[in-house]
Amino acid sequence: MANRHLSRSIALQSLFEWDMRGQNPTTLQLIAKHNIQEFAPGLDDGDFIYTLMYGVKDNMESINALIQKSAPDWPLEQITTVDRNVLRIGIFELMIAHAPDVPPKVAINEAIELAKTFGGPSSGKFVNGVLGTIYKNMGEPRKEE
Repeated sequence: MANRHLSRSIALQSLFEWDMRGQNPTTLQLIAKHNIQEFAPGLDDGDFIYTLMYGVKDNMESINALIQKSAPDWPLEQITTVDRNVLRIGIFELMIAHAPDVPPKVAINEAIELAKTFGGPSSGKFVNGVLGTIYKNMGEPRKEE
């Protein structure tokens, strides 16, 4: 598993646990440290995990609003915890991070793969639909990449 994909997986697992525990701001870093030690000892790019997690945490209100706007038939609290956090990571990478080394299609595809791995049978399609809608509404930047 590539380092970036592994980092996204750990960020997702950490955000999932943090979300399930009530989003206490003081526990996110502890959860992430434990998950890194458990699932990726010696990982080279641990900073990427923290960038994703704190990017989601710091932009939670606007990310959640975008999820609600893009999936109006699914109230946020009815979206599974896994799918909700996959969408949060995907939206952060797609719209907020502006990482030059992560084209929008890569951010979307990575989110779909996380959803397929950690979510239910229809999670990949759901995440693809929501992130695809957001990407189209953005005007499909960097489409040719």
